[in-house]
Amino acid sequence: MKLKQNKDSLVLIFSTLILAIFGCVMVYSASKYSASQSYADSFFYLKKQIIGVVIGFIGLVICSFVNHKIYRKFYWIFYFVGLVFLLLVFIPGLSRTSYGATRWIGIGNFTLQPSEISKFCLVFFLAGYLSDGDKLSKIKHILITLCLGGVYCLLIMLEPNMSITMCVAFTLIFMMFIGGLRLKVFGFLTIPAIALVVVLILIEPYRLSRIVAFLNPWENPLDEGYQLIQSLYAIGSGGLWGVGLFKSRQAELFLPFSESDFIFSIIAEELGFAGCVILCVVFMLLIISILKIGMRANNKFSSFLCFGIASIISIQVLLNIAVVTGSIPPTGLPLPLISAGSTSLFVFMSAIGVVLNVNKQTLKESSIYIKTH
Repeated sequence: MKLKQNKDSLVLIFSTLILAIFGCVMVYSASKYSASQSYADSFFYLKKQIIGVVIGFIGLVICSFVNHKIYRKFYWIFYFVGLVFLLLVFIPGLSRTSYGATRWIGIGNFTLQPSEISKFCLVFFLAGYLSDGDKLSKIKHILITLCLGGVYCLLIMLEPNMSITMCVAFTLIFMMFIGGLRLKVFGFLTIPAIALVVVLILIEPYRLSRIVAFLNPWENPLDEGYQLIQSLYAIGSGGLWGVGLFKSRQAELFLPFSESDFIFSIIAEELGFAGCVILCVVFMLLIISILKIGMRANNKFSSFLCFGIASIISIQVLLNIAVVTGSIPPTGLPLPLISAGSTSLFVFMSAIGVVLNVNKQTLKESSIYIKTH
C-alpha cells in the first residue's frame, strides 16, 4: 500500500512537471512569431510562462506541506473569497477588458483572471459542505448547493465567459453526484439545466453566431468561422507525425490565440496525431493518479477535494480539445498546464500540491494505524 501511494505521488509530480515544461516549449513555438511582431521579442510569452511555472511550482511545494484538513474548517471562507474575486472584475479601474470580455483585474502590468481562482474556491467549499453529513438527501440542501454554485456561474457568465461557466457548472453537478445526489433527482435537474443553456445562447447574439459558425464555419470563413477553419487547417496539416517542432505555419498570425486557447491545434500541427496521443496519455496519468489518491483517502472531505480537482482538470481538457477539433461550438478555455497564462498555472499546480498533501496525510495516518494495531 505504501509503495502504491508513493508511486502515485511520483506519477503526479512528474506528469505535472512534464506538462508544464512541455507547455513552455509549445507556448514559445506558438507565440515566437506574433511576439516578435508585437513586442520585438520572440521570447516575450515564453518568459512570462517560465515565471508562471516557477510561481506555480512554489505554490505546489507549499500546498504539499500544508495539512489540507485545515481547509475544512474554513470552507465557507473559500466560498466568499471566490465570490469577492468574481465581483472584482466589475469594479471600474480595477477590471481589464479584452475582445469585449471583462475577465481580468489588474494593477499596472500585473493582471489576474479571478475565475481561474474562484472555480477552485468552489471545489474547496463543496468538498467541505458536502462532506458535512448526508446533506444531499434533503431537498433544502440540494437547492442551497445549486443556488450557491449558480451565483458563481451567473457572475462568470456576466463577464462574459461561457467556457469557464460550463466548467464550473459541470464540476458542480459532478461533485453533487459523488456527494450523494440520487440519480432520479440528477435526471430531474438536467432538464431545466439544458433549458437554461439554450436560453443563455439565444439571449446573446454572439453565442448564436458561434453555433452557426460551428455548424458550417465555411459559410462565413473570414469572420465567425475563421478561427475554427484555421484550427482545422493546423490539425489536418499535422497528419500522423506532424510538420516538426517550431515549424508551425498557422502560428504565423493565421490562428488567433494560438499560444493560449488554441495551443492544442499547434501541438497537432507540429507533432501530429502521435504527439496528441502522448499528450492525452500524460493527462490521463495525472488525472488517474489524483482519482486513486482520492479513493484511498481516509475521509470524505479529502476524497471530495481530490475528485473535484480531477473533475476541473478533466472537464477543461475535454472541452478545450473538443473546441479546437470542432466537436463543440468555439469558446475560449485554456488547456491546463499547457496554455499561456500565469494565473492558470499557479492555481492548477497549487491544487496538485493539495492532492499531494492528501496522499501524504493518508500515508501518515495509515502508518500510525498499523503501528497501533
